[in-house]
Parts: sequence; C-alpha cells; structure tokens
Amino acid sequence: MPATLPPGLPIIPPPPDRPGGGNQPRHVQAAGFTMSPDEFESAVQDALDSIPAKLAQAMDNVAVFIDDDYIPGPGEDPDTVLLGLYEGVPLTERDSWWDAGSLPDRITIFREPILEICASREDVIHEVAVTVVHEIAHHFGISDKRLHELGWG
Repeated sequence: MPATLPPGLPIIPPPPDRPGGGNQPRHVQAAGFTMSPDEFESAVQDALDSIPAKLAQAMDNVAVFIDDDYIPGPGEDPDTVLLGLYEGVPLTERDSWWDAGSLPDRITIFREPILEICASREDVIHEVAVTVVHEIAHHFGISDKRLHELGWG
C-alpha cells in the first residue's frame, strides 16, 4: 500500500444527532446489530471461504484476526474508526529478501464498528465480506483509492 494512503478503511462515526453518535463511550454499543463473537467469527470465516481458490492460493504468509475495536496509536486521530486493517508488505512490494525471517502479514477485522453500522444479520454478513475483500486486496497491493473506484471501499 502506498505510504500516502492510511491502512485499513477509515469511516466517520455517526453525528451526535444519530444513534451511536455523541459522547458515548466507544465500548457501549448504542445502535446497530448484536451478534455473539462466535457468530461474528463464522461470518468472517464464511467471507474467507468465499474467496476464489486461485486467489486464496496466491495469498502468501498472511494471518487473519478478529478484534473488538481499533485503538488508535500515538499521533493518530483518537476518533479514528476502522472496520478492518491490513498490516504488512503487499505482494507487489516484496523483493527476493522478503521471506528471510519475515513475520506474516496481518489482517484484522474489527467486530464492534461493523456491528455498530449494521441493522441486521444480512448487513453484518455483507459488511464483513466487503471488509475481508478490501483488506485482502491490500495484501495484493491494491490501494484504498482504487478499491473505492471499484466499489469495494
């Protein structure tokens, strides 16, 4: 991913006059859909299983995780909300030395922000699938800008 683009998929939290907006603590799910961690994990697994076999086989040294929420790091906007995050070296940027002791790339899908923006099980399944595809695309070197152009933003 080019250095000029932020990792993951930044979204804007709802405004204060909408459910989930305002000054409510981030750990309180004020709006959205409720789903158990096991059900959410199944949705992520289903999204991964839907990746075409040739594409899945082309993925190299990448692990997928689920976390409750993204916690912005030092120097980041504390109000940053991400649905997913790709951390690693895209396949298009790896050289012949990359394999020598490299840790796996990491894709993290964030459960709470996805549930907060969804109103139904179908919405969650769809949003998880879009987020998984979006983050896998980063593994293949596709930028946020291009993903938005393709409708996977």
